[in-house]
Amino acid sequence: MTRFILILILIVSLQAKESALDAFKNKEYIKAYELYKVDALKGNSVAQNALSYLYFNGIGTSKDIKEGLYWLKKSAHNMDATAQYDLAMMYLTGHNIEQDSKLAFTWLDSSADIGNANAQYNLALMYYKGDSTDQNVTKTAELLEKAALAGHQGAMQNIGVVYMQLIKFDKAAQWLKVNAHSGDVNAYYLLAEVYCNQEKFSDAKIWAKKSIESGNMNAQILWDRYKLSEY
Repeated sequence: MTRFILILILIVSLQAKESALDAFKNKEYIKAYELYKVDALKGNSVAQNALSYLYFNGIGTSKDIKEGLYWLKKSAHNMDATAQYDLAMMYLTGHNIEQDSKLAFTWLDSSADIGNANAQYNLALMYYKGDSTDQNVTKTAELLEKAALAGHQGAMQNIGVVYMQLIKFDKAAQWLKVNAHSGDVNAYYLLAEVYCNQEKFSDAKIWAKKSIESGNMNAQILWDRYKLSEY
């Protein structure tokens, strides 16, 4: 009997969450606000994050930055990765809150650890710049790869260059090929440069030629320097 009651409570709770989202999608904002608040008060981190969004934007309720921050922080402390990322970016930019790079780093680190790709990417940038932490290009590459594997476009576009800086040419080529096959013309030249550094001149010739055809004059310099026409 007890088990049945617990299952019933769970079903009712899920229905409430669903109806809050449905109400929001149907532009029934006051209803969505009321339903999200019920779940937020019960400690549901997703509802707390949603409620913060409604307060920040004055949707379904009066705009209230203080209340928005209260519920966003509640959600973040309840280990909601999205809330942690949103709070981190507010601290990083000073939007809705006093700018604090150290707190931004702390929350990005937590969100990234949970698996948020946006947090992994932005944390990687902080490590790359040495912003509120020691500069660490190896850590940058590690975080960018996690984000790239999750499909983060910015991470995918930058990771090859970072691996080149670390002189990890095989890893650089792996990601630059992904970019090149997606039509990134800058990756053509970078691949040619990677293969020249590895003395894989036949491969370098292929990508240097594509880069030259795209109008990159540096690729022509690379072509002449390594006499790629001979391969």
